[in-house]
Amino acid sequence: MSQILIAGIDTSTQSTKVRVTDADSGALVRFGQAKHPDGTSVDPDSWWKAFLEASKQAGGLDDVSALAVGGQQHGMVVLDHQGRVVRDALLWNDTRSAPNAEELIRQLGAAGKGADEQELSDDPVARGRQRWVRAVGSSPVASLTITKVAWLAANEPEHASKVAAVCLPHDWLSWRIAGHGPVERGNADLGAIFTDRSDASGTGYFDSVHNRYRMDLFEMAFHRRDVVLPRISKVEDSSVIADPAIAGASIPGGCIIAPGGGDNAMASLGLNMGVGDVSISLGTSGVVAAVSSVPAEDMTASVTGFADCTGHWLPLACTINGSRILDAGCKALGVGYDELARLALSARPGADGLALIPYFDGERTPNRPDAKAALHGMTLLNLSRENMARAFVEGLLCSQRDCLELLGRLGVTIRRLLLIGGGSRSLAVRELSSEILGMDVMLPHADEYVAIGAARQASWALSRSSEPPEWPLTIDRRLSSPADERVYRQYVQYRG
Repeated sequence: MSQILIAGIDTSTQSTKVRVTDADSGALVRFGQAKHPDGTSVDPDSWWKAFLEASKQAGGLDDVSALAVGGQQHGMVVLDHQGRVVRDALLWNDTRSAPNAEELIRQLGAAGKGADEQELSDDPVARGRQRWVRAVGSSPVASLTITKVAWLAANEPEHASKVAAVCLPHDWLSWRIAGHGPVERGNADLGAIFTDRSDASGTGYFDSVHNRYRMDLFEMAFHRRDVVLPRISKVEDSSVIADPAIAGASIPGGCIIAPGGGDNAMASLGLNMGVGDVSISLGTSGVVAAVSSVPAEDMTASVTGFADCTGHWLPLACTINGSRILDAGCKALGVGYDELARLALSARPGADGLALIPYFDGERTPNRPDAKAALHGMTLLNLSRENMARAFVEGLLCSQRDCLELLGRLGVTIRRLLLIGGGSRSLAVRELSSEILGMDVMLPHADEYVAIGAARQASWALSRSSEPPEWPLTIDRRLSSPADERVYRQYVQYRG
């Protein structure tokens, strides 16, 4: 029997990765990667070029039977009627729309409480956040797409007037792969843009409980509703047949394109996560996500109530600052990652009172978009290279502990905690994770779990099965150390 190949594509903040995979086992066959430009505002065409380059590195896609795209969430891609990009995409980590988020909250909270809202706050701002959570599972912060379309309408009306469609990075790339794009004359097929409920649930204008767009909320932000939004596809009923050419290669009979999804939902699919599993992903951002059988309603608006790719939900707390905290530590000390880890592990827990609050690019959890990083507790005795390295590693892990604590307050029971992402490759992060996070930590084998999740979804779409395929997950280590609450308490004291 000939091998069936599928491809998982990860279009992340930093690069596009293409993982050609055996459909039955999930085993890696070929791989390619191409970098994206830096910045928080990027021309989407760079993602297309990166996809073409990564596909070429992966040996082409002419023998691939199905594919799916997992992508960075929340970004805003706006197209005109001819399918042309109106302006550079604003990415999830672009915080210019923070004031617009606050205004959207004020707008929804302005009216007094209704008869069925007696449990809501009397404070209009708090009431606004609670109403947003009730409507779409999340309250606006600068990351969410709805705040970015509000910013566009308020600050670039000449661009806003040209917008015919709004989509997300993974939606746009899937649409291009399916053979669509800008046209010279007439109107582009904007109705062919598709997404899934996991990525749509991060926009701020999609209700994942009832699986519908809230056009009233979109109109509140953009002052128009005559805009095409991607149709919501599911593996079971809405796979798309690609144009005969992908990355310049002919695909006999066409290639199925599965709906794809947001990167966090795809990572959970790649990790075979089920209800009760929680992942901590230390990439550009830090993401703590739990698979839940019920939607999350966090009335404090600290946890976002996203959806996953399987019909469940993915309550999630995200920090803007993830593994880049380690990058900053290396830069400050003039060392590489291995030396940073060695220095950190040679210092005592708590770094002799030195604590880093790592909000270098502002922060989302807690919601402090204008915050800056700060090193607290410095004395002439504790300001050593070892303690500074330790403070950077502990600051990263304590920021993720903050997210875990928030999930716990919602009643999330953790059956298994999985640590993934580039930051998890640091020896110091691994060795200190269990004692700072306060529980055992599973360390899956380092791999591209967003791309694996996308490939698993592609295989699922190809099989037309009711469940995704069973692919093995390799756990390299179980990290178990006695919890040391002193480090986290010190961090909380300075974090405030």
